[in-house]
Amino acid sequence: MAAGEALTSSEYIVHHLTNLTVGHGFWTVHLDSLIVSGILGLFAFVGMAKLARKAAVVNPGKLQTFIEMLVSFIDQQVKDTFHGKSKLVTPMAITIFVWVFLMNAMDLLPVDFVPLILGLGGVHYFKSVPTTDPNLTFGMSLSVFATMIVMNFKVKGVGGFLHEVFTVPFGAKLAPLNLLFRLIEDIAKPISLALRLFGNMYAGEMVFILIALLGLWQLPLALPWALFHILIITLQAFVFMMLTIVYLSMASESHG
Repeated sequence: MAAGEALTSSEYIVHHLTNLTVGHGFWTVHLDSLIVSGILGLFAFVGMAKLARKAAVVNPGKLQTFIEMLVSFIDQQVKDTFHGKSKLVTPMAITIFVWVFLMNAMDLLPVDFVPLILGLGGVHYFKSVPTTDPNLTFGMSLSVFATMIVMNFKVKGVGGFLHEVFTVPFGAKLAPLNLLFRLIEDIAKPISLALRLFGNMYAGEMVFILIALLGLWQLPLALPWALFHILIITLQAFVFMMLTIVYLSMASESHG
């Protein structure tokens, strides 16, 4: 209802699920996903950098204590899961969890809040939850996939990586079958990583939209769902982070 006109239920749903775009066809760019994810990423980076500069050893503030607990928790998850040696994995895991959590948390805003404000400026379509956009979730998963491939070559070398691809798990005599299995396994990783996050967040956003259609009757339902959704957005950020760690750990291990 960004422009204030009366919409049918179907039009209302479609309106809230339509991205702000520029370009056509393959070159279509979802500006809302890029803008919101960029702002949230910058907010997290600048905020944590300022907090680190002002960190106190004696009598730390509540926010510093919380961030230290979060960093320690993620660092422990990396130590328990990642069995290789890399200075990249822990910072990457922290970045993924914080960034994905913030993007997911945009789902807790009332569904009409951002579209209503932007509608006053003539912006008729705007999705404020970047992780409900499969383009963004696939972009993140492909970045993880690229890191995984680079780590494979870095740790095992070209020869070691190719040896693993063609000999595991059935031995060199079944090299074509090994290659087929490896291709299926590696292609499935970014697809499952992206679709899991997208599917859960899209479903949650759809429930919020359906509740909003109830008008004043949405109040008894919106709060319980929002409280439950806090668990979902946290869990999805954690799962995306943990799967990234697992994939990178698998890439850093030799299978003979």
